[in-house]
Amino acid sequence: MIQHDTYAVPRADLGVAFHEYDPTLAGFAWPLVLPIKGVAKKAATISVITRENLKRTDSKLSKGSAYNRINLISEDLAYATEKRGLEIQLTDDDRENYVYDYDAEIESVQALKKKFYTEMEIAVAAAVFNTTTWTGASLYTDNSGSPWSTITTGIIAQVQAAIEKVENNTGVSPNALIINKQALHSITKNTAIIARFPGSTAVTKALIEANLSAIFGLERLIVCGGIYDGAKEGQAFSASKIWSNMYAMVAKIQEGSTMTEAGLGRMIIWEGYAGADEVQPVLQYREEQSDSDVFKIKQYDQPKIFDPYFGHLMKIETS
Repeated sequence: MIQHDTYAVPRADLGVAFHEYDPTLAGFAWPLVLPIKGVAKKAATISVITRENLKRTDSKLSKGSAYNRINLISEDLAYATEKRGLEIQLTDDDRENYVYDYDAEIESVQALKKKFYTEMEIAVAAAVFNTTTWTGASLYTDNSGSPWSTITTGIIAQVQAAIEKVENNTGVSPNALIINKQALHSITKNTAIIARFPGSTAVTKALIEANLSAIFGLERLIVCGGIYDGAKEGQAFSASKIWSNMYAMVAKIQEGSTMTEAGLGRMIIWEGYAGADEVQPVLQYREEQSDSDVFKIKQYDQPKIFDPYFGHLMKIETS
C-alpha cells in the first residue's frame, strides 16, 4: 500500500524527470531566445552590459604620461518576478487503472510541464515580437509591402539590413534570426535563396534550413512554433500560434550563464525554490476529500528585455 503525506513535499524523483525534459527538443524556443538567469531575490536590480562599453578610449601615450583607464560599464536594471504555478490531480482510481500501462505519476508531470512551458513560451513571444518595445526606424522595419510569402521578395537583403541596424546601434554583430515555422516555409520557397544552391540536384527544405544561418551571415536560426487554444472557457477550440506569422527578429542572444557580454535579455527566475538556472521542483500533497494526489509547480519569473537595441524587429507579413 502506498503511504501518502498530508503536506506538500518536494518530489526529487519527479523533479529529475521534469528537468530531464529538454524544452527545446519539444519545440519550445523560449530558453534559446531568452536564456535562463537565476537570481537571489524576487525583485531587485541586475547588472547588465550596455552599449556604453563600446565607446572609444585613446590608448596613445606620451613619454612619462599616465595610462588612460577604462571601466567595465554596466547598468542596473530593475526586475520584478511574478508568481506562476499549475497543479495536476491524479486520483487513486486513475493510478490503479493505468498501473500496467504506464507510470501515472511521470505522465502527470509530463502533462504539467508541457502546460507550464507553453505559458513561458507565450510570455517570451509577447515580449520579443512586440511593436511597443520595438518602435521607430532604428528598432523596427515594416517590410510587409514586400512579404516573405512572395517568392521573389529579397529576404536576404531585408535580413542583412536588419543586421546592419543592430551593428550600427550597438557595435555588436547579432548572432540569431528568430522566426516562426510559417516564415521558414516561405524562406525555403524563395527564389533567391534556392539560387544559392547551384548545381544541386535536389534542393530540399532540410538542405536549405541547414545552410540558412550561413546565407544570412548569422550563427544560428531559431525557429519557433507552438499552438494553443485561444478560445475562452466553454467555447469551441480555436488554434492560435504562439509566435506570429507577421514578424521576424535579428538579435544578439546571450550565450551560457555569463553576464559579461551584451545581449537581448534573459528569462529571470528567482532561485528561492531551486538551485541556480533551474525551473522549480515538483511538489506533491494529498487531497483526501477527492482521494487524489496533487502535483504542483510554482515559480517566480519575468521575461526581461535588457536593451531592445540588441534586436531589430521586422514586419514580414500583413497577417
